[in-house]
Amino acid sequence: MKIDGGTTAWMIVATAMVLLMTPGLAFFYGGMTRAKSVLNMMMMSFGAIITVSITWMLFGHSLAFTDNPSSALNNFVGGFDALGLQSLVDTATKDDGTGMPSLIFSAFQMTFAIITVALISGAIADRAKFGAWILFTVVWATVVYFPVAHWVWGTGWLNTMGIEDFAGGTVVHINAGAAALALALVIGKRQGWRKEPMRPHNLTLVLLGAGLLWFGWFGFNAGSELAVDGTAALAFLNTQVATAVAAGAWLVVEKLRDGHATSLGVASGAVAGLVAITPACGFVDPWAAMLIGLLAGAICAFAVGLKYKLGYDDSLDVVGVHLVGGVIGAVALGFLAAYPFLDQQSEGLFYGGGFGQLGLQVLGPIAVGGYSFVLTWIIGKIIDKTVGFRVPAENEVTGIDVTTHAETGYDLGTVYASGVASSNGPTAPAPKKVDA
Repeated sequence: MKIDGGTTAWMIVATAMVLLMTPGLAFFYGGMTRAKSVLNMMMMSFGAIITVSITWMLFGHSLAFTDNPSSALNNFVGGFDALGLQSLVDTATKDDGTGMPSLIFSAFQMTFAIITVALISGAIADRAKFGAWILFTVVWATVVYFPVAHWVWGTGWLNTMGIEDFAGGTVVHINAGAAALALALVIGKRQGWRKEPMRPHNLTLVLLGAGLLWFGWFGFNAGSELAVDGTAALAFLNTQVATAVAAGAWLVVEKLRDGHATSLGVASGAVAGLVAITPACGFVDPWAAMLIGLLAGAICAFAVGLKYKLGYDDSLDVVGVHLVGGVIGAVALGFLAAYPFLDQQSEGLFYGGGFGQLGLQVLGPIAVGGYSFVLTWIIGKIIDKTVGFRVPAENEVTGIDVTTHAETGYDLGTVYASGVASSNGPTAPAPKKVDA
């Protein structure tokens, strides 16, 4: 096995950076919830790390990145040539010594699958059974994520048609955003939604999480080149400038609309920019990356309010940031994709590419978003009707950290044991029945 040492070293680092994004997401989401459910919110991200890592090794890589013996099925899902990853041991991604060990590529793609699943959890904060969520992560990754990754990055139908998605605008963000909307509709609104204040309980955690996401995203985007070259450098730079512009645009919208520029706004704007530049980072000029960031920051700042107008409770704005931001980035490529960043792929409309590529960039979000929404709704309904997806109302009111995990996120000086307080504080209520 001949490998390139520089590429291999960079991809090991990039893989670790992308994995760090999921704990970063746990901080980001955890700070945005109420104090009584912060641990549960963070546990949902860590649960996804466990389940998706296992399913990816067993069969996920195979379904996403191998060919199916049936040519008809290969348009939809891969085959079984890499079950357990044993066939990847001692092999490289390229035979000429310019690639990396195949296991590093697989590990890199595993981290993408992990964070995609974890992203969905933000839409159902405060009210989902942890056991039901764990079951959902396995089923959803198998039925939705692995096939969609094959469509776009494997040898599936969207890849064959020529869709452009450098690092996951469709596979990750539109996929997760559409699933988040479906699952929020299946589970329903939180107790007291729009009647009680449900503000983020710890904006310090939100900013910490946003910072970790921003850092890890350089591995996410630049690492998707799978090489150490000029395109990786372009993706790295575009990631930074698009994110900075998006964060600033969100703050401007807040200031003009509400009179205040907030810490939650700068964190949300940064994530919106990261989402939107993801599919385009290796295919556009830096000025175009800045334009994409501007559009994402401004549009997503308004899009997060759609839940109040349309009546769905997306707890942590997964739909407004990831679905909308992903669509902005994917469709923008139909206009802004530029030669010489594309190899054999088509330029965007503004570069003389015509309407063909623009049509593909519209088709991708529709196909992936529609598939993810429908399948997620079906999966969610089946789980809800069998094991139950939502905690009892009284447990939701008490706090899902105590009732599900028998823990609290903060010890403010009073020690509770079996419902009896120490001499430092009042008597605490005994924890309710623990949910599965």
